[in-house]
Amino acid sequence: MNRTASIMIISLFAMSMYGQKLVDIYKKGTVRLIPDTEYGKGNDWNKVFKTWYDTLYSTPMGGRKSLVVMPDGSVVVNHRYRNYYSRFSPSGQFEKEFYVTSQKGVPFRETTEIEGVVNNNTFFTVPDNMGNALCFDFNGRYVKTLKLDYMVNQMIPLSNDRFAVVGWVIRKKSYCDFVALVNYSDNAQKIIWENNTGKCETDDDCKLFNYSCSFKNGKSISISTMPYLNSAGLSSPPKIECVSDRLIISIPGTGEILTYTLSGELINRSRINWVQGSISVAEQKEIQQTAIDNYSHRNIPANSGLAPADELKDAGNRILQQMKSDLGKITKPIPIPAFSTIIRDSDGNLLYFEYPKKENANKFNVWVFEKRGSFVCQSSFTCDDYELNINPSKMIFREGYLYGLQLLKKASGVPLRLVRFKVSN
Repeated sequence: MNRTASIMIISLFAMSMYGQKLVDIYKKGTVRLIPDTEYGKGNDWNKVFKTWYDTLYSTPMGGRKSLVVMPDGSVVVNHRYRNYYSRFSPSGQFEKEFYVTSQKGVPFRETTEIEGVVNNNTFFTVPDNMGNALCFDFNGRYVKTLKLDYMVNQMIPLSNDRFAVVGWVIRKKSYCDFVALVNYSDNAQKIIWENNTGKCETDDDCKLFNYSCSFKNGKSISISTMPYLNSAGLSSPPKIECVSDRLIISIPGTGEILTYTLSGELINRSRINWVQGSISVAEQKEIQQTAIDNYSHRNIPANSGLAPADELKDAGNRILQQMKSDLGKITKPIPIPAFSTIIRDSDGNLLYFEYPKKENANKFNVWVFEKRGSFVCQSSFTCDDYELNINPSKMIFREGYLYGLQLLKKASGVPLRLVRFKVSN
């Protein structure tokens, strides 16, 4: 289901220090993102992003790269599944690739992406599958490890030597997603919000459109054909942002917006003021039939290494039959989460994006929520030169500019660029 992304912007206690307030630009209507042509000038992007085609079938995988902006305006680009990071100067010039090393200078064998900066002087990474988040200085020298005993969806630094973490665990009869405060100094944790989702039984509706097969060698494959559904019940975990001295927890499934102090006390509850959409029965049937048609011609690649060819063929046939069976079980609309993601701008505004209605529209509706909680305007983002990928891992505001990892429309070679946009009307 394709939906044009729209943005709801919340402005909390925001005072702009960089000339015209961003909210004033949003209120004037369509917002143009104008690339700074001097930023990153002279970089050989084919070399800088040499792992752009870093996949089994040499196809581009832009989702594997993300960016972090440092306090001085330098930028670091992550390369997921690669054990290094790329650093760029405040003017966008490529400087170097660097690794995480021990106190003795020995490189770590495996690291995850940098998630952000804590205390203005230390990187922290996305926790690995064991819950370990590495902390290291701006030169890559290891400082410490944060240990979390759960899976993590999001992790942001707070101004009081703490992190806010969106995590989830599997319980006996439910899945639980939650928000916790974690001390940087001693790893002490405090859960301030949680929600339990019952596990699906075999005949439950939540098993529709979710398919999996296990092989004799212990490997498995799983796919989903319908947007916004997840067999684990965790398709819409909360989103968190820190604005001034407040932690904002937003719940996509319900549209709730919760405001907390940085020590975890609930201050206020509110809710989005736009109508949540849904995928109609007819739309679901169209999506499912398209998935069936595509899968009928694709199946599981024989050279995938998952299992012997006969097992792969049998698994593909079973999944296809389940898809066809589910087509006849579609009887009710599927609610769409209230928003897809949130991006905080440099004036302290939170941008809430709805799910897109049209593919590659490069235009987004905007609502602004100022001070005590009223959405005040509607606007749109557009860019002539780049295909906008609206994602907080690929778009970060700083001092009125929007830094992004975006695809240049008319490019030869690798199309990915580190770009700085001016926000204008």
